[in-house]
Amino acid sequence: MNSVSEIKRKKNESFEAFMRRVKKRWQQSGKILQVKKIRFYEGNKSKNVRKKSALHRLAMANKIAYLKKIGRLPEELAKPRNRR
Repeated sequence: MNSVSEIKRKKNESFEAFMRRVKKRWQQSGKILQVKKIRFYEGNKSKNVRKKSALHRLAMANKIAYLKKIGRLPEELAKPRNRR
């Protein structure tokens, strides 16, 4: 598939009509579906990035546990976060 569309605006065609025609062509070609599939795709993280992230999570968990134990945990950290 070409990444650039070869659709030109016709003479005396309104912009709205042109956009309707372009969107219809994209819909028929499957480009819109393809873009929606890959929109939020994140590739696999490297081993170093995963390791660094895990170490950061452990450090934060230990810090929160310590602050909870001594009773100095700030309010924003005490509340559980909503995760999807």
